[in-house]
This record gives sequence, C-alpha cells and structure tokens, in this order.
Amino acid sequence: MSTISKKEELEELFHSWGKPRDQWRVGTEYEKIGIQCDNGRAVPYSGPRGVEAILKALVERYDWQPQMEDGHIIALKGSRAEIHLEPGGQIELAGEPCQNIHCTHAEFTQHIHELLEVAAGLGVAFLGLGMQPVSPPGQIEWVPKKRYRIMGPYMAKVGTMGQRMMKQTATVQANIDFGDERDAMAKFRTGMGIVPLITAIFANSPVSEGSLNGYKSLRGHIWTHTDADRCGLLQFAFSPEVSFGHFVDYALDVPMYFIKREGEFIDFTGVPFRRFLERGHNGHHAMQEDWELHLTTLFPEVRIKRYIELRSADSQSPELMPALSALVKGIFYESDCLDAAWDLVKEWSLDERMSAYHDSHRYALGARVHRHSFLDLARELFGIGWEGLKRQQVLNGNGEDETLYLKPLQELLVNQGKCPADLIEERWESDLGRDFNKLVEYSAYRRP
Repeated sequence: MSTISKKEELEELFHSWGKPRDQWRVGTEYEKIGIQCDNGRAVPYSGPRGVEAILKALVERYDWQPQMEDGHIIALKGSRAEIHLEPGGQIELAGEPCQNIHCTHAEFTQHIHELLEVAAGLGVAFLGLGMQPVSPPGQIEWVPKKRYRIMGPYMAKVGTMGQRMMKQTATVQANIDFGDERDAMAKFRTGMGIVPLITAIFANSPVSEGSLNGYKSLRGHIWTHTDADRCGLLQFAFSPEVSFGHFVDYALDVPMYFIKREGEFIDFTGVPFRRFLERGHNGHHAMQEDWELHLTTLFPEVRIKRYIELRSADSQSPELMPALSALVKGIFYESDCLDAAWDLVKEWSLDERMSAYHDSHRYALGARVHRHSFLDLARELFGIGWEGLKRQQVLNGNGEDETLYLKPLQELLVNQGKCPADLIEERWESDLGRDFNKLVEYSAYRRP
C-alpha cells in the first residue's frame, strides 16, 4: 500500500482518474427489495429461505464465485459484474461498466432471470419498490458484514434515520466517467443541480410499514436524516470555481468509519480524514487505499470517486430499471445536452435548491420552483436525454437505438404526467384496496 501525506496527492488522484472519451462507460447498480411471499416480511439473511441461501443457490447453478467473511457469503463475484448485499439483505447487482445501454439491459435481464429462478423455489419475491413496504427496521436482520458492525451503531449516534436507510431502502444508481477536471466539475454541478428532478421522476417509495407514508420518495427523505456530515446536496458544487480541491476538502473533513488492515476493519469513527492524513491515528498512517475506502463511505447525492455516481433515484420496476442509466447517458455524454440540463436549474438560489430537494421527496412531480412545475421541468429533462441518445445512434441487432429503454418512462412521465409513486398512491385506495398481497402482485418482479 502507498503512503499519502498531502492534500495535493489526493487531488492528483482525481486528475489521474480521468479517461479519454472513447473509454467512457456507464455502470449501473441495481438494488432490490426481497420479501417472503407468505407473510410479506423482509427476507432474512439467515435460514433456509434467506438471502444467504439465495446466494448459495446462485453459486451452485450459475457462474458466480462466493466472497466470504467469518464463514458467511457476503458477496458474489462474476466474470464482469458482482452481487453485493446492503445491510438489510437488499440484493444489489453491481453491473459491469458498459459501452451502451443495450449491454446494461442484457446484464440486468440475465441477472433477474437467475435471481427469480432461484427465489421462486424459496417462496421469495422481489419488489420493484424503493422501500421495504411492511417490515420496520427492528424486524430486519443485519447482514453479517464486518463494516456494518461499525457503521450501524455510528449512524444511530449521528442521525435519526440512518438504520432505516441501511435496512429498508433500495436505489438504482448510474455511474459515469469524466475526461478531465473541467468535464468532471460540469457533470458534478449539473448532477447536483438536477437531483430534485431525478428524485421526482423516479420517486417510488410511498408505502412503508403497511400503509401510505405521506412521501412520494420516503427513501429520499430518509437520507436527509441519516448523517449531515456525509449526505445530501453539496452546496459548493454550484460555485463557478468548483474544483477537485473543493471535493477533496469536503471529504477530508468528513469523519471516517474505518480503515482496513490485513482483511480486518479497524474502527476510526469520528476521526476526520484530514486529522488522519496529517497526524496518523492509533499507530496507523494514511494510505491511498484508506482514502479510496473513505470515498465509498461518503453519501452525497452525487459522489466523485474513480467515476461520478448519481445516487438520487428510488429502485424501480424491471422495465424502468435501465431508464435511469439511459437518461443519464443521453444527458451527460453530449456536451450541449449537459449544458441544456444545467440551464433548466442554473437560476435557482441555494435556498430554492434546498427547498426543491426536500419538496421532491414529498411531492415529486407536483413540486414547483418559481412558476415552473417539476413535471414540466422533468419532461424537458427527459427530452434532453432522448435527444442525446438519438445523436449517439448506438444500435442493437434489431436496428434500435438506446431510446428503446426510455419508452416505458416516456409513457409514464411524458404521456401520463406521473411518477411510479403516483400510480401506487392512486391504486392504493382503489383496486389495491390497501391490501398488501395485491401490492405484491402489482409490484413483484416477473421472469423476463
């Protein structure tokens, strides 16, 4: 491991992570909520019908290699992708960096085929929702990952909803590359700027603990009460002079969770990375690997690591899962589309940005800024992404471009003027009849 001691070294790392345009890819992370079909409760990690049993079956039937901690499977490694576990047993496919959304769609389709084949025999269903709809946190078993033994207690000290975030929520996340600092900062700023619109478009967590909760995206709201030091909108992103240095300064001042030495996590909770970098701590000195691990424990709505992560969308139904990455690719990989997306939100003041951020969780497309409704702005953003994909003209074997994966979103957002949560709320009092079994039937993943 290589020792680091200066802020300038950390900034240089970000510069080194830039890539030429022809190497840009899109990665997608797909988290999924699992429930037991007979009682609607969250799937436990342990037991004959638990998450570990699902992972074991995937190893036995398909080409996955188990990753172990203390004798338990806590992840799977494939030839191009990995399967990770969130703290409450949410199963995440960490997809490969794909050249196009046709690749993204293919990997996700294969994953769902494998997962549902295994789950069907265990009486487990996966729901296209951003939130566990029945089980409260206290009834959800912790996944026995060493890092969660440190993160869980610390989150209970610094926020009121951190353990809810860890155990109950699920997201779909798009990851993109950048060329250089200027390109990275344009993407970072625009990404932060459109957070309320992305949240509103993909809001999909209006039901929790058996009833409507008053939010279109309760998942998004929960993040605002998790840990103020490491979550939310980063206001410095909107400065015209924003740079890698600003992000490094932010990350240096966020308290750490841990470092890792010889496969073991060492508790560093409450120690800002800046102090560790300058003085060391408990006989340990900062390594590049410590810095990269620390970056994975920051949870702003847009995060910079070796790539840029857009983290504001609730998990979706299978047909809408590829839509986030498709929309992001169309917007962020065409320079004038990126500029057009920024133009939608660039006039907002910081107070308006924060109000829009919070309003997107409760009202989604019904929120407003100035005279503009989020629905109108979201439709414009959708059109920008569509145009970007049309220009890129990446075709599949049937001659279809990547707008193919935006068509379900087009029907919902553009034609109906709704987000996924709107449909659930409308049906909750009518044909769903507040019946959890009907909600499961409505939202459960089906085999491709």
